[in-house]
Amino acid sequence: MPAAFISRDLAPTHALRALAVLEAAGHEAWIVGGWVRDALRGCPAHDVDVCTDATWQQSEVHETGIKHGTVTAIVCGQPVEVTTYRIDGDYSDSRHPDSVTFVRDVREDLARRDFTVNAMAWHPDRGLLDPFGGCEDLAAGLIRAVGDPARRFEEDALRILRAVRFACRLGFFIESGTQAALEAAAPTLNRVAQERIGSELRGIVATGRASWAIREQREVMFAALPELAPMDGFDQRSPYHVYDVLEHTLRVMEGVESLTSEGASERLRWAAMLHDVGKPTCFTIDNRGQGHFFGHPAEGMRMARALLRRLAIPHELAQPIVALVRYHDRPTQPNVSSMLSLIASVDAMSGLRERSEVIRLMRELLCLRRADALAKAPECRGYAYELNEHERVLGQIEREGLCWRVRDLAVSGGDLIRECGMSPGPAVGEALSRALGAVMAGELRNDHDEIIAWLARSLAE
Repeated sequence: MPAAFISRDLAPTHALRALAVLEAAGHEAWIVGGWVRDALRGCPAHDVDVCTDATWQQSEVHETGIKHGTVTAIVCGQPVEVTTYRIDGDYSDSRHPDSVTFVRDVREDLARRDFTVNAMAWHPDRGLLDPFGGCEDLAAGLIRAVGDPARRFEEDALRILRAVRFACRLGFFIESGTQAALEAAAPTLNRVAQERIGSELRGIVATGRASWAIREQREVMFAALPELAPMDGFDQRSPYHVYDVLEHTLRVMEGVESLTSEGASERLRWAAMLHDVGKPTCFTIDNRGQGHFFGHPAEGMRMARALLRRLAIPHELAQPIVALVRYHDRPTQPNVSSMLSLIASVDAMSGLRERSEVIRLMRELLCLRRADALAKAPECRGYAYELNEHERVLGQIEREGLCWRVRDLAVSGGDLIRECGMSPGPAVGEALSRALGAVMAGELRNDHDEIIAWLARSLAE
């Protein structure tokens, strides 16, 4: 692919200014890495990395990574990562080089990078520098390691997951030699900090192609998420299922993408992957030889919570995921009372504040249930259409502002103290909870006077 495919106009002004400043001082500089890759694909990012023969001492910079020759320059008010050309020493921790040696030739720097599509450099005047065939691999849709793939993964085990993430993000395949080295190196992921693994997994999930990653890169994904391995080939021995636990799960993951036109939220994607993670632990067989998974949503909740905590997934994301896993299989009727009960349970576990956020999560739960039904035996798939009525009821609850939280009642604890003669204490909260239950069951309107009168009668009895 000729250099003309990258126009100067694609480069952000602050990146071009960084090159100009470095070169005016007598240094060589290139734009490198992901920006070049994405510019060749016609979708350049705003973030730009610059590589130069200048050392950090020769610039006015923020010293963010001077040990490895990386600094952050603020140019035109924008941060630009600037790295001195370097080659790396040994990687005794399978993550960071023990030492770096600064060099004068950008080609030597590109040779240390992970994949050919990331090992290109571009300059607005000199054009494209592509010593390892990155353009050809872009055109062929391949992720290929630079040089010896086994050495690249030995240097930095996180590259194992990065290869899968790039394949998912770009829709590429992994070159056969790189694939073989990837599989051989997968066990070394246990040397990588779990939060780094979590970050890469979030990137994989965000592409919407995590099901492809699990299908085609099982050794890697099972090394990163060992909780998935027992699901592989696990016969459910159930008339409700025609696939093993893992295959069912992959079809649910693909289902939520289809049902949302590939716009599923990150929490829905995680929940689809983890919704049945508790099944192998809960498996029992009855006297007819039929398999059951009693309690698997609760066990899945426990496992999902521990897994997400281990991977350092942010709490505000993990809580709704855990709620979706916990309640994906709870029996619910398409009526207001049953749906309000489910909403209240989901709300209590989700950590969400706004009613609108809870309603949005409930729609994701119904999407998960639809995908779950469609991935079962053919005779069970009709439930996906029955959920349309649940969706209608959820819409009614939203439109009418129906109540599932104590704080949404038309009365407060202060009202009970003033108007019902109650003393402050736990009894007030208990009375409000009883009133909420009656309102949610349709036995009582959410009306101030009606609730006060109802509570006054119950207190007098």
